Amino acid sequence: MSIFDEIGKIVDNFNSEFDKVNSQEKIVELKNKYLGRKGLIANLFSQIGKVEAQDRKEFGKSLNLLKNELISKIDKKNKQFSISEEKSNKNDYSLPGYSFNKGSQHPLTQAIDEMLDIFNHLGFDIAYGPEVETDWFNFGSLNFPENHPARDMQDTFYTEGNGILRTHTSPVQTRFMTKNKPPIRIVAPGRVYRNEAISARSYCLFNQIEGLYVDENVTFSELRGTLDMFCKMYFGSDVKIKFRTSYFPFTEPSAEVDVSCFLCGGKGCRVCKNTGWLEILGCGMVDPNVFKSVGYDPEKVNGFAFGLGVERMAMLKLGINDIRILYENDIEFLKQF
Repeated sequence: MSIFDEIGKIVDNFNSEFDKVNSQEKIVELKNKYLGRKGLIANLFSQIGKVEAQDRKEFGKSLNLLKNELISKIDKKNKQFSISEEKSNKNDYSLPGYSFNKGSQHPLTQAIDEMLDIFNHLGFDIAYGPEVETDWFNFGSLNFPENHPARDMQDTFYTEGNGILRTHTSPVQTRFMTKNKPPIRIVAPGRVYRNEAISARSYCLFNQIEGLYVDENVTFSELRGTLDMFCKMYFGSDVKIKFRTSYFPFTEPSAEVDVSCFLCGGKGCRVCKNTGWLEILGCGMVDPNVFKSVGYDPEKVNGFAFGLGVERMAMLKLGINDIRILYENDIEFLKQF
């Protein structure tokens, strides 16, 4: 039975039970069964990630229409019972009142909370830093050469007084290290800003979570093990990860990490461009020059760092193909979460 057939089955069962309702108590039970927080409709919403990407919009629309139809029928029946009670002068003030729509956390907030909870279980503390940064912390302390392209105004927003809207959460690493001594094991969540054209895959602001582990004799295998465990806890135990050689000024060696496409199981599909893999983050061993910039001796300590984009991770997990919808505050979209 397809998930769309389950919608039809729920409609048939609801109509059958609805016709047999003969009291206000029964209508409340029916409402809880179908529309409660753990009801049948909520359960279907939780399965939206299992629906084929091209069918999710239709599936979500069908669920919202069904939900609104059930609410309308139940409210109408409830009012009929209330009018009947009033006519018989038997007002029961112990009956539950009308329900109100309740707000919920934004899907990005949910994603950040879930990721931070995972990293907390892996032994990482949380650190924060300012969104308006100095050139030194945003670039200089992280081993960016003076002529690096990322310093160009095409990529960076500059403020009055030579300030910078941070382009990544990496400055939190060096800020934290200037005030703390090893061992250090932190993740740094926060908004970052890039002077980029807005499209389905890029936005002028987004959220990152930066990770840093500094101690004696830290190995690349520990980095791989940490990221492998994180991906399995976030995407599911069947996910696989792959490291690809890359370059970042603040890590050496550097790598980018791909996860196996969970939509096609690694066979290749439109979402993963038929490669079977999806890119999710960058990482590497902290460059010795970064340690020198904060007063650490690279001969005595080493460590690894990684940075992931929250929006991209959430979009992959939830099957969202346009980053802009996460910032449009469309109520029908947000109701699904």
